[in-house]
Amino acid sequence: MRTYFDKLLNSAEQQKQLPLIFPLLIALFSGAIFSFALAPYHYWWLAILSPALLYACLRKRSAKQAFGIGWAYGIGLWFVGAFWLYTSIHVYGDTNSFLSVLMIAIMALVMGLFTAVQTWLYRRFFPETPLTFAPLWVLFEWSKTWVFTGFPWLFAGYAFTERFLDGYAPLFGVFGVSFAVILLACALVEILNKKVFWIVPAAVMLLGAWGAAQLDFVEPKATKPLSVSLIQGNIPQDLKWLTEYQTKTLMIYAQLSRTEWGRDLIVWPESSIPLFQTDIEPFLDAMNAQAEKTGTAWVTGIPYWDLAESSRAGYPMYYNSIMASGDESEGLYKKQRLVPFGEYIPLSGLLSWVLPALQNDPSMSGFSRGASDQKPLSIKNHDLGAAICYEVAYPNLTRRNAQQSDFLVTVSNDAWFTGTAGPLQHLQMVQMRAKENGRWFIRATNTGVTAFIDHNGHIVKQAPMDKEAVLRGNLPAMQGETLYTRLSDWPVLGFSVLLLILGWVYRPRKVDISFKSRR
Repeated sequence: MRTYFDKLLNSAEQQKQLPLIFPLLIALFSGAIFSFALAPYHYWWLAILSPALLYACLRKRSAKQAFGIGWAYGIGLWFVGAFWLYTSIHVYGDTNSFLSVLMIAIMALVMGLFTAVQTWLYRRFFPETPLTFAPLWVLFEWSKTWVFTGFPWLFAGYAFTERFLDGYAPLFGVFGVSFAVILLACALVEILNKKVFWIVPAAVMLLGAWGAAQLDFVEPKATKPLSVSLIQGNIPQDLKWLTEYQTKTLMIYAQLSRTEWGRDLIVWPESSIPLFQTDIEPFLDAMNAQAEKTGTAWVTGIPYWDLAESSRAGYPMYYNSIMASGDESEGLYKKQRLVPFGEYIPLSGLLSWVLPALQNDPSMSGFSRGASDQKPLSIKNHDLGAAICYEVAYPNLTRRNAQQSDFLVTVSNDAWFTGTAGPLQHLQMVQMRAKENGRWFIRATNTGVTAFIDHNGHIVKQAPMDKEAVLRGNLPAMQGETLYTRLSDWPVLGFSVLLLILGWVYRPRKVDISFKSRR
């Protein structure tokens, strides 16, 4: 009798629903608008509205329908949110417009499956409540940092990088902020559905963010601030690796640095030296001598050919690297996370037709991955945790590099995405990493955004984009560790898993019955 009643109830609920095409279109639209919550637009309220619409669209839907609704949302999210890839594929990859858009569409179809599986699991196994939707969202955001090497972009927490909910970042990282965002979004839907008791957990979440913001995990060291100069050469991507432009590139950076010798640290961006160290030893020796003579540390991005490792391996071992030299300074950091189609081409022999212009680019020659246990760079008795370009999108990787460090440095070349939202979203991620780990971030880029970011994730100074520039600042070394630096993502991931276990154990029987009757 109870089974029969449940079937009748589900049937009645189904009759009241709109045709499936409407939630599919709403989901597609809500996914498409999400990226406008992030830099450079900063319509933060869309980070609440967008998942709230998805949550509402899933009400009383079968698992199969939820898969389609989630996929529609994911397609909209990634096609619009990552369309900045078009510039690198079409302009610098020499791929025609149609094929470039098609490649982005295929990427959106694939990445959209993350949300599709997420929503299928939500309606198949769990009750309809923010306490199951929010943890599933967080777990799937986290999965984007490691599945198929990861594409950790478009996280809900980034919309609040410099806003109220960012108080959770030093405790639980960006996923903790995302959890708060999604819970508030779902609570809003429940409140509008006259379940007013959700005002209480929403208020608790907001008060918790305020309380978290009052906590201080780090403090400045009792040492003299480090005087730092960042050099932005503004070398166009289509000229950067041309043989005839290499000497000019070096001269541009050397000329811009001429007035900065004598400061504690000069930083050049990623691949500002467009040659392997083995091909340019006289230039490196001259720069090192100048740095030692003036009492300056010099840090630069450089492609590094490790001859010793190459000899042992029997083939060339190339690394995208940051090298430190000069006065009281040493160290070499080798990039750990490489970008598919950005620093190497998977199955390049089979896919050479996809990005023909990149096949002769030295930066695409097949970099190797750096080890995970590298030491910080040593700069003037300070430890400098390093990250290269895309690596700052990986919260846990940056956290590991931040341990035992006084400062963090990242070098980048976002010229691939000139004129798009990509570089500014990238900067927003650096801000979140600074907040999570309580360290000042030194960010030197080729075309922008070159900036100094304090330990609270606020931009203190930044250089204009797409111009030659020198940015100067005096940075305090920080000591102490945030809760996130100590514990990583495990608290928020563990809490999310616990909520899902409780939701699965205490789920209403109609969740299973509904699935069986509609599959």
